[in-house]
Amino acid sequence: MKAVRIHQYGGPEALCYEENVPDPAIGPDTVLIKSAATSVNPIDWKVRSGARQKDFPLELPAILGRDVSGVVIAVGSDVRHFEPGDRVIAMADATYAELVAVPSALVTHLPDGVDQIDAAAIPLVSLTGDQLVRVATRAVAGQSILISGALGSVGRAAVHAALKLGANVIVGVRARQLAEAENLGAHAAVALDDDDALARLEAVDGVADTVGGEIAAKLLGKIRAGGRFGYASVLPENASNASVEVSRVFARPDPAKLREFVEDIRDGKFVLPISRVMPLRDASIAHELLEKGGGGKIVLIP
Repeated sequence: MKAVRIHQYGGPEALCYEENVPDPAIGPDTVLIKSAATSVNPIDWKVRSGARQKDFPLELPAILGRDVSGVVIAVGSDVRHFEPGDRVIAMADATYAELVAVPSALVTHLPDGVDQIDAAAIPLVSLTGDQLVRVATRAVAGQSILISGALGSVGRAAVHAALKLGANVIVGVRARQLAEAENLGAHAAVALDDDDALARLEAVDGVADTVGGEIAAKLLGKIRAGGRFGYASVLPENASNASVEVSRVFARPDPAKLREFVEDIRDGKFVLPISRVMPLRDASIAHELLEKGGGGKIVLIP
């Protein structure tokens, strides 16, 4: 099959497009998906570079990628809920490939009315945002939850999840993004790069942080005692608040919640911007663009 692999850690040039990669093995509980598309996430380039070896060790050569949408072409002997021809979507591993083998428990059907290529942008970012809100901050109706980086893909998903729970959502963005942030439907917005605005911000019940760095350290100080701080990036060593529960999120597959996000996108309740659709062979270019930051999701077509 065609796939993109890395044989060593390094820059974008470490991504090698290859046309004769062995097909993935199919186990008794495996769904084999012919990929319509995958997408690129920040964790991909961090793993590729070696920056996240401790959290995500690889056996090289390795195929990166966490998102897949496509059509089932084969199932294992124990699979009961999927059959060849089904349109499906999953958060999985090794998705920069023409064929992706996924445990059936991690797969959900892709409903009619959702484009297969666009759908590939959804899994990892939606589940990360959702778990930052539901698992890390344990948001409930009426609580004040600040979501940093709210215009990013994970941030948008977190805002959507928090609003569905009935939380009072404050979106944290750059000052130049405040007007755009009004479209997120939140209750309030704050400029994270404006120290005066942060100083005026009243204490919140929780923070779902997608930015990391010094912004995260500042936001830790804006949570009331007994509140919660969830993050998916990296905190600086000086970030601490003994009165706050701090939790790091490594997104876990949740096909039921993924299906919910997909249906909300279909119904116009949630929007996930896609900036580019590129061929899989251009994965190295996609990584270069992603590392520069800005824009929406990048989708790759095998």
